[in-house]
Amino acid sequence: MKKILIVVHQPTSDTGLVGQILRAWGYTVDIRVPSQQDELPPTMDNHNAVIILGGPMSANDRETLPFIGTELDWIPVALESGKPYLGICLGAQLLAHVLGATVKPHPDGMVEIGYFPVMPTGVESEHFAQPLYVYHWHREGFELPKGAVSLFEGEIFKNQAFRYGENAYGVQFHPEMTRQMMERWTTDGVHMLTLPGAQSRDEQLYQHSLYAIAMENWLKGFLCHWLGQDAITQKVCA
Repeated sequence: MKKILIVVHQPTSDTGLVGQILRAWGYTVDIRVPSQQDELPPTMDNHNAVIILGGPMSANDRETLPFIGTELDWIPVALESGKPYLGICLGAQLLAHVLGATVKPHPDGMVEIGYFPVMPTGVESEHFAQPLYVYHWHREGFELPKGAVSLFEGEIFKNQAFRYGENAYGVQFHPEMTRQMMERWTTDGVHMLTLPGAQSRDEQLYQHSLYAIAMENWLKGFLCHWLGQDAITQKVCA
């Protein structure tokens, strides 16, 4: 069995580099869209791991967006299975919320949209040991959940990556970003680029040309570690 469950929040969502890498490694990508009435599996028995991607909604939207409540109620199924969990942006915020942490906007109304550095916290971890320039698109952040290990920190939103247990991770940034996705986001979400802290479209595309290769290399190394050496060949991991 080589199947990864990927939860997205809009029918137009793109799995980006995450989907490309997993398919290249021979995984079947099972995409579910709860906002479109897709059901989430009652167990993780038929999947190796789960990834929950981002979206413009909030982890606090349980009352107004029922599918957010569905995901919040389902995440413990993934955690209790012991299978790897990866939350990206909203997916990380949902995980943090389930673990009892607060998810909220920046107190000064700042956003992170564009490329910003994240710094290691000093925890011994191969894939979180060096600073990275990573892509962000969010206006809310999360507190570090009780019992979680902080891995990356940032200047505007402090908590950027954490691990809970052995293999549940949340990252505030978007390692799956491709140029095509960035062009679409900065077109469809152009109104967001006027918010304090947002980089211009031109600056984002320029920064992508500088940092995209390093980000892809990081993502491949992290995914290999996250899935485990037995999940894919040593040659691919190298």
